Amino acid sequence: MSAAWQTLVAEAQHDAVRAGLRAVFDGAQVDRAEPVTGGASGATTLRVQVDQRVCLLRVEGARNPYRNPHQYTCMRIAADAGVAPPLHYVDEQAGVAIMAFIATQPLAAYPGGPVELVRALGGLTAKLQASPQFPVFVDYRTVIRRLTERLQARFAPGLLDRHREALERICETLPWDAATHVASHNDPNPRNILFDGQRLWLVDWETAYRNEAFVDVAILADNFAQTPDLEQALLEAWLGRNVDAEDRQRLKVVRALTRLYYAGLLAAIVAPATPIMSDLDAPSREEFRRGIANGSLQLAAPETRALLVKMALAGFLELAVSVKST
Repeated sequence: MSAAWQTLVAEAQHDAVRAGLRAVFDGAQVDRAEPVTGGASGATTLRVQVDQRVCLLRVEGARNPYRNPHQYTCMRIAADAGVAPPLHYVDEQAGVAIMAFIATQPLAAYPGGPVELVRALGGLTAKLQASPQFPVFVDYRTVIRRLTERLQARFAPGLLDRHREALERICETLPWDAATHVASHNDPNPRNILFDGQRLWLVDWETAYRNEAFVDVAILADNFAQTPDLEQALLEAWLGRNVDAEDRQRLKVVRALTRLYYAGLLAAIVAPATPIMSDLDAPSREEFRRGIANGSLQLAAPETRALLVKMALAGFLELAVSVKST
């Protein structure tokens, strides 16, 4: 439903948004403003229209001490590289950005099915990583260590000891050279990937910074390439060459890290609404899908999100326990 954009944006941001809209639309008044849902960043996103021109207005949410100060730099670089939607206006201080609006189709509608989708995702990732470097922000391993500490506080004492030990073993054995790091989105989950009927786009750059090259690929593999054939297609499209055993091993180890990372993020989301967890019992992916499909699990429920935390922890340990050296 269309509404005046002023009713959809916090009043404190009105002047900054007004300045951006004037710049993009040459002073013309916005005809339509409609909320765009689906993101998890906390930003306000609106489809705004003047005559036949449509744009996406994004207004950053409340800022916290962990905010990435480089997100708009990364967004600009990605837009210039043709990975993110074209960017028309940015006010970094106010947290206001206006970009091309992408009318989306389901990812499941991608021509050629899952194989062609993962190939396109691999190519998009390669394109991003070939772009000018993103700024350095934090060490990904440090972020995961901090998230794991918080995770341990959400579980009964001792339950995550194996996870912490496995994480430290990975950090000790996994070669990690910051000089080889590349531009990374760091959260290419399905909600941050748009399909416009012809090509894919990456959106939401709040967690973007320079990182290990396999991180984005590991996240894509967990979401889109859960069979050996799809994993092979993803890696080949990304690398532009044949895949070897070293590639597969490194993907496996980094994939373990990204699973622990998401377990920590999910736990932070459910923490205020759930008691301390006293077990690690988790359904399989298929059992979880069936529960969502038949209504026995409600995705927004804290209890269901707690299950997702446990699933991510189980997935981490499944890969991590087999890591001896890399």
